[in-house]
Amino acid sequence: MKDLGRQIAYWDTVGAEKTFTHPVNLDWLATVSREARILDYGCGYGRVMAELSGHGFSDVSGVDLSPALIARGRQSHPDLRLAVLDSPPSLPYSPASFDAVLLFAVLTCIPDDEAQRALIAELIRVLAPGGLLYISDMVLQDDERNRDRYAAYAQRFRTPYGVFATDDGAVVRHHDIAELHTLLRDFGLLEERRISVVTMNGHPSQAVQLLARKR
Repeated sequence: MKDLGRQIAYWDTVGAEKTFTHPVNLDWLATVSREARILDYGCGYGRVMAELSGHGFSDVSGVDLSPALIARGRQSHPDLRLAVLDSPPSLPYSPASFDAVLLFAVLTCIPDDEAQRALIAELIRVLAPGGLLYISDMVLQDDERNRDRYAAYAQRFRTPYGVFATDDGAVVRHHDIAELHTLLRDFGLLEERRISVVTMNGHPSQAVQLLARKR
């Protein structure tokens, strides 16, 4: 399970052509200085970074484990600061290097509990005291198609409920909101909202966004 947090072969081939859609709620960043140090972890091809830069944020960095996605981002947005993450979740930054970290549709790509906890611990390390963590991710869906997938995968592979394989080969996870709250137990939760998104495979789905502050 832990190795599924990478899935490089998928993200460097099929996944490198996907369109990501989770929206940025700029109101949640209204109090963040335009000079704040921001990291987009799992930045993909830089979609969110480009939006932030377009709204005046001048110090935005992005990392992703997929060289193909980073190459796509560099071609589309040559002005962005994009880097390949060689040994996720380890980051090549000193403690307290960032004032805010964005984690958009990343936890869904990390099915393993321990791997998720390791990522959050690393983000805590690089966040400055009082820094913000902005998460957007998938919650459990209540339709029959998804319930059947969750049950089948949990029974066959003994994975957490909500983990399943997509038709094109990715293994992903939808979360009970309580799981995300537990993952953020070392943060103070500031905001939470449910949103509708279209998945990377074109399916309308429900997601959640969480804004939390490092204590």
